Amino acid sequence: MPTLDEFQKRGQGRLPGFIGIEFIEVVPKHVVARLALRDEHLAPNGYLHAATVVALADTACGYGCIASLPEGATSFTTIELKTNFLGTARQGAIRVEAVLAHGGRTTQVWDATVRDERTERVIALFRCTQLLIRD
Repeated sequence: MPTLDEFQKRGQGRLPGFIGIEFIEVVPKHVVARLALRDEHLAPNGYLHAATVVALADTACGYGCIASLPEGATSFTTIELKTNFLGTARQGAIRVEAVLAHGGRTTQVWDATVRDERTERVIALFRCTQLLIRD
């Protein structure tokens, strides 16, 4: 399994690095990451863009999937995702905690909770299904 530093470097030059995701913990079945908000993360109405929240949550779940691949699986692809938005943020940082809900031979299901880092208020609940790839 890659180290935390290797996971952080994995996103450089790609969407996770572009938007500024910082990984705090990546271990099998569990990931914690954060995103310091910038104006570029906001929608034209001045509130946090839904795509920013989805990108943070989906990336955390994806990295968790990589850290939790069963024997014989080499990669994954997201085949379904859903997000319930419960709040927003305009400044500061948001934090995600992702946990493995189901680890099967062909799929994984991940749940993630995105919070305002300062207030701990839940901003979104996210769930995705990952199809495991075997070469």
